[in-house]
Amino acid sequence: MWHDVRALNATASSLVAVTVLAVLASIVWWLSQLPMFSLRAVTVESMYEIPLRHVNELTVRNGVIGKIRGNFFTTDLEQVRSTFETVPWVRRATVRREWPNQLIVEVEEHEALGTWGDDRLLSVKGDVFTANLAEADDDHELPAFEGPKGSEKQVLARFTELRTLFAPVQLAPQALSLSERYAWTVKLDNGMSVALGREQDSDMLKKRVQRLVGVYPQLVARLQEGRIDTIDMRYPNGLALSSAALAVPEDASKPVKPARKKPNQPNKTSKQT
Repeated sequence: MWHDVRALNATASSLVAVTVLAVLASIVWWLSQLPMFSLRAVTVESMYEIPLRHVNELTVRNGVIGKIRGNFFTTDLEQVRSTFETVPWVRRATVRREWPNQLIVEVEEHEALGTWGDDRLLSVKGDVFTANLAEADDDHELPAFEGPKGSEKQVLARFTELRTLFAPVQLAPQALSLSERYAWTVKLDNGMSVALGREQDSDMLKKRVQRLVGVYPQLVARLQEGRIDTIDMRYPNGLALSSAALAVPEDASKPVKPARKKPNQPNKTSKQT
């Protein structure tokens, strides 16, 4: 090898190249550690230029910035993104570097549609998230939803469908529940609760609601001032309902006495004059 000029030249060139690369890497690393590249600002913006209602930029920035490690070059953007997405009301976040020493974070807020269970919220996109419930219903009372794990988008789709189906009789769903056995119950804004049962086919729920909507004006007319409390639509050709106007009298449990027969009266004859 020591007598092979070409091999010696190639080895020397390789060593020089490695040395140069090492020096350059050291220079780059030294430059990257300069104070001027320390993160000085983290700017929080709305992803779609829509004013943020629940995400306070100052609070979020101050709460998250202490968890960010590294400088402009070494900060893990994926870690920063995931940290911001743990903040209440933040649905999604994107992070980018802004030369020479700041990060720009764009966030998308959850838009609450209603409550989910006892302590969570359901968004208009079918996401269940945790946030302060008092902040969610500052404008109006939110509908209530519940269902088995993983059924969130199915519940959202049915709620949207039911709003359309009940519109002809000026009723709107205020609560929708899907049981563990996948049976539906909807509560309307007039206080009436409707049991719709399980979906044995794709049109069953729609047919049952349409059947109720078709007879609802007649039911209201029959009961006049009496409010319908519950309606059970699980019967194939009918329904069952409960209402205070149809309450059974307190003495209804007493046995009914048979009617007393009147004694036969003699036939009357007319007098002739």
